[in-house]
Amino acid sequence: MEEIKKTLAGLIKVEGMSKEDIYPLLCVPPDPALGDYSLPCFRLAKTLRKSPVAIAEEVAKSITTLPDGISGVSALNGYLNFTLDKKSAAEKVVKKVLKEKNNYGASAEGAGKTVCIDYSSVNIAKPFHIGHLCTTVLGQSLYRIYEKLGYKCVGINHLGDWGTQFGKLIVAFKKWGDEKTLAERGVKFLTEIYVKYHEEAEKEPSLDDEARAWFKKIEDGDEEALRLFGLFKEITLAEVKKIYDRLHVSFDSYNGEAFYNDKMQPVLDELAEKRLLVESDGAKVVDLSAFNMPPCLLVKADGATLYATRDLAAAFYRKNTYDFYKCLYVVAYQQNLHFAQLFKVLELMGKDWAKDMVHVAFGMVSLEDGAMSTRHGKVVLLEDVLNKAVQKSLDIIKQKSPDLEDKEKVAETVGVGAVVFFAQYNNRIKDMVFSYDKVLNFDGETAPYVQYTAARCKSVIRKVGSYDLLKADFDGISDAESAAVVTDLGKFNEVIRSAAEKYEPCYVARYLVELCKDFNRFYLANRIVNEPDGIKYARAALTEAVGTVIEEGLRILGVETPEKM
Repeated sequence: MEEIKKTLAGLIKVEGMSKEDIYPLLCVPPDPALGDYSLPCFRLAKTLRKSPVAIAEEVAKSITTLPDGISGVSALNGYLNFTLDKKSAAEKVVKKVLKEKNNYGASAEGAGKTVCIDYSSVNIAKPFHIGHLCTTVLGQSLYRIYEKLGYKCVGINHLGDWGTQFGKLIVAFKKWGDEKTLAERGVKFLTEIYVKYHEEAEKEPSLDDEARAWFKKIEDGDEEALRLFGLFKEITLAEVKKIYDRLHVSFDSYNGEAFYNDKMQPVLDELAEKRLLVESDGAKVVDLSAFNMPPCLLVKADGATLYATRDLAAAFYRKNTYDFYKCLYVVAYQQNLHFAQLFKVLELMGKDWAKDMVHVAFGMVSLEDGAMSTRHGKVVLLEDVLNKAVQKSLDIIKQKSPDLEDKEKVAETVGVGAVVFFAQYNNRIKDMVFSYDKVLNFDGETAPYVQYTAARCKSVIRKVGSYDLLKADFDGISDAESAAVVTDLGKFNEVIRSAAEKYEPCYVARYLVELCKDFNRFYLANRIVNEPDGIKYARAALTEAVGTVIEEGLRILGVETPEKM
């Protein structure tokens, strides 16, 4: 817990180091038997020219008076270990959680700073498939994590709403579509005629000439071309909004590629003025060979611009509009080179804020063998995955809790939550294979397990009824199982801070699973409802504190908490 660490940092006297230097070095030992907090002295050995063992022993001897809440200090194998007064620690942590409620774990360290987060970034007229899952939920969780730390966040859905594919789609729609069918079947219909276009274009290449002509009409502002283009965009956004609502995802900006079409030229002009833009086979590029990267292509030989051109314009727009502290791009690792080139070009332009731009890369999610391709119609729709997870959740709930009210509502919460949690439980860079059985396991490292524990906490509080915290006997939560839960609760802010520093929502997800495991051990080891009032109140308070933190942690991850399961 932050207050305890500050107390310990002020207690430790090391030559040449302030308490601010000591604070980040303090950690929780992996074995509770060693203590509750520890200072590893290995990193101090070189500076002080002493062994870690000697440093730990000298500092331990120098601490002659312990403040309230600290019951012991010892040195062991180069570690300075502190033991807390379990009763005092439990009282402080539990009261703090219950006082602050959903604000527990928050801080103001980001006050006055803005973080832009580019995530989801769906393509117009293409289906919302499982490949969009990670960018969407990781981005939204990072938004909530930074918001929890006091930052102002700007969520950006950088729409894929430009390119010759829209010319192809108009040709396909003119040949095989009609507005009645489009209104009835939406993006699925657009996907079908897009696939048909590519099948036909292989036999009749002249279709590509028609497509280029229609895209040119979009660029030139042709009324019919813009009407159809706008219709495709409107239908796509209406459909994806339904998915976003189920995932509890929202955005502050939908400025996509088309928005930056009139903002690219000033950037190209500045590159030219700084002699960074050079010709190569008729195209215009920034040479990055000195940095072991291929050239960054910005203008094709035919004058067409590219993703990189628009992303450069977007970077300038975001800096000028939001003056960001950080600008995150939550995009799959296949785009590593693209972002390395983008950031390097900005650096070469002399923009010191290039260092504040971060590619938050992640791995791929798959349900079956083979890459997904809209062109060939091989996609796994996210809506279908969510629906199947919800149906399977309903089947499990009917079996486990046949008398549960609002089964369908709970199944939606559990099924969608399971999918969202799955995408964030492992380090984001790992590729993942989705399994319904694994993500819906009520006894595994899953959302249903965490949700069930939260529901258990609520059930206990209902059984206890109202309780008087002032009359709580905190000796009732000073045993080993209770202490483990208290220690977990005290880590919440540090977990959120680590998640922000590493851009890893998995820290929050894993923390919740560990908190649930420790709470369930406490629950099995300690009676609550039928104990004397003082002990009952203390254990009820700890239970309510756990439920509060679980619910807030799940909210950060975009997962709802059911009242009953």
